[in-house]
Amino acid sequence: MANKQVQRIKTISEFHRLRGLPKPEHPLISVVDFSSISPLRENNPISWVFDFYSISIKRGLNAKMKYGQQEYDFDEGIMFFISPGQVFGIEANKDSALKRSGWLLLVHPDFLWNTPLAKTIKQYEYFSYSVNEALFLSEKEETTISGIMQNIEQEYHSNIDKFSQDVIIAQLELLLTYAERFYHRQFITRKITNHKMLTRLEDVLTEYFNSDALSQKGLPTVQYIAGRLHVSPNYLSELLKVLTGQSTQQHIHDKLIEKAKEKLSTTDLSVSEIAYELGFEHPQSFGKLFKTKTNLSPLEFRHSFN
Repeated sequence: MANKQVQRIKTISEFHRLRGLPKPEHPLISVVDFSSISPLRENNPISWVFDFYSISIKRGLNAKMKYGQQEYDFDEGIMFFISPGQVFGIEANKDSALKRSGWLLLVHPDFLWNTPLAKTIKQYEYFSYSVNEALFLSEKEETTISGIMQNIEQEYHSNIDKFSQDVIIAQLELLLTYAERFYHRQFITRKITNHKMLTRLEDVLTEYFNSDALSQKGLPTVQYIAGRLHVSPNYLSELLKVLTGQSTQQHIHDKLIEKAKEKLSTTDLSVSEIAYELGFEHPQSFGKLFKTKTNLSPLEFRHSFN
């Protein structure tokens, strides 16, 4: 993956446009029939980073995939999960467009921020880089998952009302719970032992942002993160640039914005209080960074849920 550029897709609308699909009915959630997606035409391996969750159920995929720093096994599995900001590479074979079928569910994190699922979705291990096997589904299990995806699609195609998001979230939680059951059945005797650099980076950032260190010491430095991972700061940033297209500092800022969105949508803290909790001496600095990253002020983001 060192010789190819990582392409970052920030929105679901952008994904639709790049893959020859009509404009999505909803900007933050979409269910796509795989048979309608334009096949990849590139001869060289491709690396992608999505800024949204991707849950796929595929048949007829004739391609090699690299997820994080290891190969992803498609020999038996037909379902796999990718979190925002995670890098994956696809090397399509010549006949990769033949007989493809299945469903793709795309969910932007902003769709979840004012719901409990915004926190709990991160607890599902199958979104981790550590998982390198796709999920095998029986015919009955595949019918169950496909049915839930189609229920979600039907809901956002209907007239949107005050219950629409709750219904979709409930369906999404049901899908994730079923997937957890199926993974447990598949890997009940399997232990994940090969945690790579990207997984360790996620763990270090999560630990820091969930502790008191943020409010007491401010944002973690690149030197601190590199030290925890036992590599030099330059090596870490160069590695991340190759794998994800982002520097260590950008990863830190992404984690910060994620934490800020969580506090803005699930607490009554003022913007100033949130800024101080996130380690900013001046709320204006927090507001400026948030605006740069999201195109919304913190208050605009909070008011979007009202």
